[in-house]
Amino acid sequence: MGLIQGTHKAPTLAPQDFISSMPDIVINNILDRLPFRNAVRTSVLSSNWRFKWTMLTQLVLDVDFFDSLETVDEEEEEDEDEEDEEEEVDDDDESNNESIVSKLLLQLRGPITKFELSVDDISDADDMDNWILFLSRRGLKDLTLTSWDANPLELPASLFSCVELKHLKLRNCSFSLPPIFDGFPNLLSLDLCVEFEDNTQLGEFFTRCPLLEKLTMDDLFEMDKVNIVEIAKQENLKILSLKFHDSDDKTTTASSSNIFELVGSLPKLQELHLDFEECRLIEGGPRKSFFTLFPCLKVIKLSDICLDNGIMFSFAFELIRSSPNLKTLEITPSNWSANSPPQVDCSTTRLLQLQSVMFDCLKGKNVIRPHCVLSPDES
Repeated sequence: MGLIQGTHKAPTLAPQDFISSMPDIVINNILDRLPFRNAVRTSVLSSNWRFKWTMLTQLVLDVDFFDSLETVDEEEEEDEDEEDEEEEVDDDDESNNESIVSKLLLQLRGPITKFELSVDDISDADDMDNWILFLSRRGLKDLTLTSWDANPLELPASLFSCVELKHLKLRNCSFSLPPIFDGFPNLLSLDLCVEFEDNTQLGEFFTRCPLLEKLTMDDLFEMDKVNIVEIAKQENLKILSLKFHDSDDKTTTASSSNIFELVGSLPKLQELHLDFEECRLIEGGPRKSFFTLFPCLKVIKLSDICLDNGIMFSFAFELIRSSPNLKTLEITPSNWSANSPPQVDCSTTRLLQLQSVMFDCLKGKNVIRPHCVLSPDES
């Protein structure tokens, strides 16, 4: 009896969805690393993914995000037909940035640890107040607010209710301290480009941030509002960046002895960035002998140094000489072709541990190099 041969078709197995089977904490971690708009787009993948994005813990609404929304709106306007006209919404609040931010915040269901917002203007101050109050109750730890408007963005007092903050960055903003301010007890980094009210006492502000490790005061840093001694009280400070500025658009004055005293008062300071673009340096008296060495200082960046100025040149040299463990040195002079530099006493120069040296915009005798980097491995 002959065998009847036939074909047997193996059953087709559906491909496994390994990503969807991952734990929610892993999926959330992946979505947090995507641009916000791309994270929201995952909602169309399947019904299982429809609300995954609402568990995002980081919300970054920067210029790219709002620009992408404008692009979409323009494309929709070009493609719309007469049937779509009936569905148009005439209410401007439905399309403005404030309405978008409010709706997105209300849809997020979990903790929000990071919030970044870059806007041109906010028409209603109550919106910002409501957003910050909302975020303060959701475990906010990292906050960045940037205004691109000609006038600084006025921040509400609710900002100071975010006591869990570890990182705070404010660009082109203004605020005044509330009568009762308990401080930011967990703050590690503070980046301020802020216009302060006339009665603002920054000394009190700094002392109520006891764990502060990184302080940046840029562009709108007004010397008359900040006493260097107040910064010197931050014993945990590891990175300090100051860009000197005067509120009346005049050249401000800083004392080299005060800067040395400041650096010497910060026992953990490892990086120092100073920008003298709008600053005239004076000696300001003798430097105290017990501030002669800065053993922890490993990075020095000096911008807009006038090499024709004897006080400024000597200050830079002395700062380098007093940092025996210096690893990185970056200098950007304010003048491209300085005359012969002032004479300094090099006999006391110690053996430095420099690994990287960068000079920007320097003109040599025979060769012009706009950017020069030296390291021990280079001949």
